[in-house]
Amino acid sequence: MLEYLQYFIEEHDRILTATLEHLALTGAAVLLGILIAVPLGIFLSKYPKPGSAVFAVVNTIQTIPSLALLGLMIPLFGLGNLPALVALFLYSLLPILRNTVAGITGVDKSLIEAATGLGMTGSQILLKVELPLAMSAIMAGIRVSTVMIFGWTTMAAYIGGGGLGKLIVTGMAMGRVKMILAGAIPAIVLALAIDFILNKVEQRLTVDG
Repeated sequence: MLEYLQYFIEEHDRILTATLEHLALTGAAVLLGILIAVPLGIFLSKYPKPGSAVFAVVNTIQTIPSLALLGLMIPLFGLGNLPALVALFLYSLLPILRNTVAGITGVDKSLIEAATGLGMTGSQILLKVELPLAMSAIMAGIRVSTVMIFGWTTMAAYIGGGGLGKLIVTGMAMGRVKMILAGAIPAIVLALAIDFILNKVEQRLTVDG
């Protein structure tokens, strides 16, 4: 046990750098997912006809094995963080999109009618009534997406990406258990921490809503 602890201390700079790369790659992918999926979800909640086609595409992406999708990115974007980011972004879409649509369409219609009776415009109803009430559902989708993408980011190492997966993959290739644990343990701890924090945010939004 002491030898593993000593290794962590000796390699703390390397582990910290890999951790920051992992968080940055995850954060960028999820942020892109939010920027695309939330507006698209709002649109589909108002105009549901294209919804089946959009969800068919997003669901299909979700069913592609992670390594296969990462491999498909290589001819388009080469090796490194960029193809990993694109693949992770595509994976992030479904939970956020699905929960945004569900959250908006699940708002009590009587509240919308009351807001309309008060003279609110469609955009005012969306911003002041629908989005605040749907925010807990949207946040739930963001939480699921973030935890999922954080786990899949470890696969980025297979196509030259950074993050904690690089330590795991390198350790496996070299047969170095300490290096594998140096990537795996922070990944597990951070995944649990992220899920806990975002769950608290979701609960807070539900109470406030």
